[in-house]
Amino acid sequence: MEDPSLLSPSETSISYETPSSTSTLSQELQRHRPDSQNVVVPHLCVYSFRTSTSHISCLALHDNLLYAASGEDINVYDLTTHTHIDTFTNNNPTSGSVKSISFHKGKIFTAHQDSKIRVWRITAGKRHRLVSTLPTVKDFLRRSILPKNYVCVRRHKKRLWIEHNDAVSGLAMANSFMYSVSWDKCLKIWRTSDFRCVESVKAHDDAVNAVAVSAAGTVYTAAADGCIRVWERAGGVEGRTHTLITTLEKHRSTVNALALSGDGSSLFSGGCDRWILVWEREEGANANLMVTAQALVGHTGPVLCLITVNDMIISGSSDQTVRIWSHTVDRRYYCALLLEGHVKPVKSLAAVSSGDSSYDVVSICSGSLDGEIKVWEVSATALNAKS
Repeated sequence: MEDPSLLSPSETSISYETPSSTSTLSQELQRHRPDSQNVVVPHLCVYSFRTSTSHISCLALHDNLLYAASGEDINVYDLTTHTHIDTFTNNNPTSGSVKSISFHKGKIFTAHQDSKIRVWRITAGKRHRLVSTLPTVKDFLRRSILPKNYVCVRRHKKRLWIEHNDAVSGLAMANSFMYSVSWDKCLKIWRTSDFRCVESVKAHDDAVNAVAVSAAGTVYTAAADGCIRVWERAGGVEGRTHTLITTLEKHRSTVNALALSGDGSSLFSGGCDRWILVWEREEGANANLMVTAQALVGHTGPVLCLITVNDMIISGSSDQTVRIWSHTVDRRYYCALLLEGHVKPVKSLAAVSSGDSSYDVVSICSGSLDGEIKVWEVSATALNAKS
């Protein structure tokens, strides 16, 4: 496999898409001011990256760097200059594809098909160096002494409770802890200070596909059993173990993706039933219960990924499209924009808002199983005006 950094400019994994007109997005924003009665939402596909492998499994943004997992490799691009910065991999052919990428205090955490979580640090030369593999050897040896630390994962097979025994499908960070979920049906909590696993929970009856954590520490897990489960620390934030608060069961099939609103008050879930459900907490004595506030219908295939930015929901689907959902003043969501161009399912999304002018622009990156990453620019101001 060729390293994309070794390709010549004509062979590089970055290709450029020319907008249908010569106008820039800023010119479009001026043309469609929010006080216009018929607001059209300006948007452009400004760049397209293509990796050397066949599909994109995961995207993540950090400090204006785009991390794109493709098979075992993770390619890093600078979104400001649209240039390739680095490609890194753990050089283990059995690790399988990268399922999730997260960040904490200068470190990059990656979840892998081989049931491992790997920790990387970026060097001064913008290269990525492997720091640790979780569980760490030290933690493994310390736990392996006592028989009580082993759990039965299948008939006649035991493993340490600190180990995942199937693909790690999702990662989330909150309050100096990392939360990982796996197709082994478990949720595990890790201290980021010493990479030690401090808790393991049998979370679902089938493979867990997604995890989201609020700033207050409430954990949401979604699985192939069609359920979303809500977890909180027993005894509050100082508690040592997580307990199940409630189970949400409105989806008709596998739940693939979760996202939280900026203030953590609303939960969004997407599944193979093609729905995006909006969940909100009940007020008063039933504050721990969550109810379905709305079902968003529009995708014609399973919803594979969800993110939120600037109070908008962005979804990707096997129908090869990206939809942007905005809301009215009474918090009713609707599809404000449809982005088309991929020729295979949209597997991952990442977005960042640039509030550097009076016309806010949201940059959205969509990764597809066609091996292509598209970078879109959308006017958040026009979306809000349309609401």
